[in-house]
Amino acid sequence: MRSNTSMAIWPAMSLACAAAILSAFFIGKYPMSWQDFALSFRHYWLDGGDASPNAVDRVLWQVRLPRIVAGIVVGACLSAAGAAYQNMFRNPLVSADILGISAGAGLGAMLAIFFGLPLLLIQLWAFAGGLLVVILVITAARMAQHHSPILSLVLTGIAVSSLFGGGIALVRILADPYRDLPSMTFWLMGSLNGVAMEDVRGVLPVMLAGMLPMVLLRWRMNVLSLDDEEAQALGVDVRNTRLLFIIGATLMTASAVAITGIISWIGLVIPHVARLLVGPDFRALLPASLMIGAAFLVLADTVARSAFAIEIPLGIITVGIGAPFFLSLLIRKGAQR
Repeated sequence: MRSNTSMAIWPAMSLACAAAILSAFFIGKYPMSWQDFALSFRHYWLDGGDASPNAVDRVLWQVRLPRIVAGIVVGACLSAAGAAYQNMFRNPLVSADILGISAGAGLGAMLAIFFGLPLLLIQLWAFAGGLLVVILVITAARMAQHHSPILSLVLTGIAVSSLFGGGIALVRILADPYRDLPSMTFWLMGSLNGVAMEDVRGVLPVMLAGMLPMVLLRWRMNVLSLDDEEAQALGVDVRNTRLLFIIGATLMTASAVAITGIISWIGLVIPHVARLLVGPDFRALLPASLMIGAAFLVLADTVARSAFAIEIPLGIITVGIGAPFFLSLLIRKGAQR
C-alpha cells in the first residue's frame, strides 16, 4: 500500500501546477488584480466582449493566455519525451536531444528564416528537420548491427546532432546580420513570445498522437527498462515497442520546437524531479512529468517576460536551472561510487 506521504504528493503537485498557471495571468509588465481578472473574464467570455476589447482584455486573453497554453503543452511534451528517453535508454542522463531532434528542427527553422519564409513555413521546416534527423538516426543505427541497439542510437544521435549543429553555425554565418541573425539567435534560445492560439491548435493533434502510445502502453515502458533479453522473455517486442516510443517522443519534441524554438534542459531536469517525487514507475512518472513540466515552463516564461526590463529568451532561464542541476547530479552519482 502507498504511504500517506506518497498519496499526498498528487494533490500537492496539482495545486502547485494550478498556482503556477494562475499566477502567470497576474504577473507581468501590466499588473492585474483579482478584480480586473474577474471583470475581464465576465466581459470577454461570458458577455462576449465587443468589437474592440479594452486593454485588460487584450493583455489577458490575447497576449498572456496563448503564452500560458503554449507553455503548458510544450513543457508537458518536452518533459514526457525526456522521461521516455531516459527509461528506454536506461540512462537518467539523457533527454530527447539525444537523437539530435532539436538540432534538426533548429536547422530547418534557420534555413526557412534564411530564405525569408513566413512563420507558418518556418514551423513546418522545423518540424520536418526534426523528423529527418530521427529517420537518419534510426536508419544509421540499424545499419550498425555490430553494436547494441541502444548504443547505436546514442552514438548516431550524437554524430547527426553535431552535423546539423554545424549546419546551424554555417547558416548563421551566411545570414544577414541585420535582417535574419537576430531572429535566428532568439529562436535558437526559445521563446513563447508571438505564439498564437492558432499555432497551438495546429501542432496539438501531432502532440497528442505522439503521447497516445505512451499513455496506452505505459506499462511496457517499465519492461523496456529491463535488459532486452528479460523484456523479450516477458513477451514484449523490444525493437518495435522502442521504435514506437521513439517516434512518439519525436513527434512531441519536434512539434514543441516548431512553435517555440529550442528550449533546452527541460527534458533532462523535469523527469528527475518527477522521479524523486513519485519513483521510477513510468505509470506514475508520466503524469508527474507532464504536470511538473507544464508548471515549470509557465513559471520560466513568467520570469523571462517580467523579471527584467526587456524579455529574455527562455533558454537562458532553463540553462541557468538545468546546468547546475546536471552538474550536481553528476557529482552526487560520482560520490556514491
